[in-house]
Amino acid sequence: MAIKLRNEYGPVLHMPTSKENLKEKVPQSASDSYGHKQYPANQGQEVEYLVTGTHPYPPGPGVALTADTKVQRMPSESAAQSLAVALPASPARADANRPVPTGGEYRHPGAPDRAQPAGAVVMEGGNAKNSALMAKKAPTMPKPQWHPPWKLYRVISGHLGWVRCIAVEPGNQWFVTGSADRTIKIWDLASGKLKLSLTGHISTVRGVIVSTRSPYLFSCGEDKQVKCWDLEYNKVIRHYHGHLSAVYGLDLHPTIDVLVTCSRDSTARIWDVRTKASVHTLSGHTNAVATVRCQAAEPQIITGSHDTTIRLWDLVAGKTRVTLTNHKKSVRAVVLHPRHYTFASGSPDNIKQWKFPDGSFIQNLSGHNAIINTLTVNSDGVLVSGADNGTMHLWDWRTGYNFQRVHAAVQPGSLDSESGIFACAFDQSESRLLTAEADKTIKVYKEDDTATEETHPVSWKPEIIKRKRF
Repeated sequence: MAIKLRNEYGPVLHMPTSKENLKEKVPQSASDSYGHKQYPANQGQEVEYLVTGTHPYPPGPGVALTADTKVQRMPSESAAQSLAVALPASPARADANRPVPTGGEYRHPGAPDRAQPAGAVVMEGGNAKNSALMAKKAPTMPKPQWHPPWKLYRVISGHLGWVRCIAVEPGNQWFVTGSADRTIKIWDLASGKLKLSLTGHISTVRGVIVSTRSPYLFSCGEDKQVKCWDLEYNKVIRHYHGHLSAVYGLDLHPTIDVLVTCSRDSTARIWDVRTKASVHTLSGHTNAVATVRCQAAEPQIITGSHDTTIRLWDLVAGKTRVTLTNHKKSVRAVVLHPRHYTFASGSPDNIKQWKFPDGSFIQNLSGHNAIINTLTVNSDGVLVSGADNGTMHLWDWRTGYNFQRVHAAVQPGSLDSESGIFACAFDQSESRLLTAEADKTIKVYKEDDTATEETHPVSWKPEIIKRKRF
């Protein structure tokens, strides 16, 4: 055997040994698992694992591998060692490391291992020779932050129709509402008293917003009109013409003088506030666009539509960056988190949270089984969803925990069927929550000062998260 080894393997006996594989001593009368005797070449000596040379390869990229161009070098000692480290262990060595099967568990040599138990994952320890079986834990919902419950403390009456939209001015002194009675009303925030009524729309007012950059109020309605009101004179100073059907919502860009509106004509339009010019028409939705939001970061415009999709738009090009198709029903509400680079969308199937800039899905907030008309969130992480059936749910933004459900009674004299929330907003201090409702009232909520974690504990259990993408 020694002569045969020298004659047949002489050219590679000078190669360096692998440091990764341990040297093992072979007993003089070793036998394999079948009882056949093994006769090693050098009895009692150490058996070494050797690394052979590399495969032929061309001298450079793009050069064909031919007899004239091929290069074959023997690896250096360091290269041979790194190559040996990367090589898998031999079957013989792997068999030797396996624990010896007990009497009832005999496994034929070379047969595959038994299937691992479900929910187990093999973890390799730092210096451990054998793999350890550890149960894989399912992800659990982290403990939600405690938020005090909100309670109703004021109901404001004055409109003669459904109150469809609401906005708080940047100075936090007053707020504005738009209604199906075709009027826009301005109310004192502290006292709840009416300050002013603006008339001019000839149909339901569907959207209002107050500019942070100028003393202007913008409104839109089902009469296809978009108006700019000068609050120093309380008069309309600009009209923005172009939509072919009812205008359902609007938003102002936070850093440039741009107004964005969305309409039942399946488009959103970008307007230059000063020149009244239509900068872009955002086409792509196949049904009414119900909501639009702007932000300074990319993507600067987000729309939600009755075609069940959400689109993230490139403001400069006027084209879609991303289309999100996860919702199965109309998306009537979208809200951007004031601090995090995330947003949420509301639909009758559920509320979904997303991550900018590409609309990566984060999680579902399930449980508000109604047509969700409006969403708002404050910087403390309280997300509010208002629905067509008059219910309002409050959620912890980070965990998606639903910590409160509210269904306020309708105004006396109204039908129970007139229970519905069309819009909601926090004031600038985020200490009050205002809702615009179908019983022709505005309801004002504030945090319950007497509540503590003891009186209103979080009924949370570390339950398994079922995060479905669709």
